[in-house]
Amino acid sequence: MKRIIVSVTNDLVTDQRVNKVCTTLMKQNFNVLLIGRKFSYSIPVKRDYSICRMRLFFNKGFLFYAEYNVRLFIKLLFIKKDILISNDLDTLPSNYLISQVFNKPLIYDSHELFTEVPELVGKPKIKKVWLSIEKIILPKLDHCYTVSHSIATHYNNIYSSNFKVIRNLPYKKNIDKGSFSFDTKNKNVILYQGAINLGRGLDLMIDTMSYLENSVFIVIGDGDIVEELKVKVSNQKLNEKVYFLGRITPEKLSQITPLADIGISLEEDLGLSYRYALPNKLFDYIRARIPVIVSDLPEMKKIINQYNVGEILTIRSAKALSKIVIDMLQKGKKHWESSLSHASDELTWQNESIKLKNIFDNFK
Repeated sequence: MKRIIVSVTNDLVTDQRVNKVCTTLMKQNFNVLLIGRKFSYSIPVKRDYSICRMRLFFNKGFLFYAEYNVRLFIKLLFIKKDILISNDLDTLPSNYLISQVFNKPLIYDSHELFTEVPELVGKPKIKKVWLSIEKIILPKLDHCYTVSHSIATHYNNIYSSNFKVIRNLPYKKNIDKGSFSFDTKNKNVILYQGAINLGRGLDLMIDTMSYLENSVFIVIGDGDIVEELKVKVSNQKLNEKVYFLGRITPEKLSQITPLADIGISLEEDLGLSYRYALPNKLFDYIRARIPVIVSDLPEMKKIINQYNVGEILTIRSAKALSKIVIDMLQKGKKHWESSLSHASDELTWQNESIKLKNIFDNFK
């Protein structure tokens, strides 16, 4: 049985894409080991495949990336490996070196346009380093896939590569609804789930809450601007209308999402990574049969237009967003029921994973 080593820089808990990939490969009779990180706040993770979580001295910046890749390189030196999967550019240096030293196939899974993320805006020197790594390694890779057609086209045009597209779709499965820990009776629930970072449209949605009656905005996730947003909510006296639930497990999240009336994915156009994004939360909302409001960005609006599962925000203002929200709430979830049902049947990991299986059939 061939052994696949999968590496990521997160702590595995909420990375649904990597879990789905690993589970699919395990069912293809590969021996899978997933390597990630462990923080002081990390919760236990139990998977059907093997996992390894490294506790690092540094958790951000150059020293983190350097330590991670050195530690990963050393670990990969001394364990059995037949195939390597590198998730995103920050795991690629060590994987590429090992693949060259041991002549092992390397597959690259790009979750985003790493060098175009908003966090690198205004940091040209750091961005230049990552671009240099990308330019050196990517043209030499034969097996790559990513999350959207726009990102695949971008890479293929620049590096004459052959990126395939494997979208981050959810499993089709029956979901038992959970409950919130606070009273939402007679309240409309607007939901955001995902990373709480710059450019996610969360500040815009908070501003919009002042225009909405009998509604609450629930934010699930963690990130760099959580405390900043909490201060904003407090300053605007919206504490009874905006709730931060923090990080929760994917299993619990799947029970909470269907309780919402609207899901939002309002990423700003802060560089190509967000412009070409196709967030997994969009598909999680669809699976939960709740209509969605998305930004006027190519990949997201393509889904809305193709499946008629929500609305597109073309004017980024609180008043414009409030009008869309009010109109959608007046129509009610039943307005999109048929479209959401059709979309949720098509947009599943069971369908999408066929492309992944075809890639790895070549390595059996």
